[in-house]
Amino acid sequence: MNMISILIIVFTFIFMEIFAWFTHKYVMHGFLWNLHLDHHQVDHDKVLQKNDYFFLIFAIPGIACIILGSTFSNDLFWVGMGITLYGFAYFVVHEIIIHQRIKIFRKLNNRYIKAIKLAHHVHHKNKNKEEGESFGMLFVARKFFK
Repeated sequence: MNMISILIIVFTFIFMEIFAWFTHKYVMHGFLWNLHLDHHQVDHDKVLQKNDYFFLIFAIPGIACIILGSTFSNDLFWVGMGITLYGFAYFVVHEIIIHQRIKIFRKLNNRYIKAIKLAHHVHHKNKNKEEGESFGMLFVARKFFK
């Protein structure tokens, strides 16, 4: 791995946060609301939700880039790695730290974790498709750090 590969991974990771924000706001709270709706309902005790299909939807480009990059283009491989690393970070933050679907990291207590949790809580206060806020995951507005 060289510096270009690292930069591709970092750029892709950052791009994925922007892409996830856009997708969350305009797709999940748009024409695919029927898949995302159960995530905004109170019952989070189910092992799987319809919303979990989005993990598969987002995993496909990462897997495709890794496979195609292994065969045709080394840069595409690193793009796939950036997408996959973002997916892993999203899983840890959203599923483990915020929603505690796996009962580890229960006592994390720093400003950044508190801000992420607060932003997500504010997002979930709205049970409707429209008028939501805080659609990002890793980059949260400054107001949530107070």
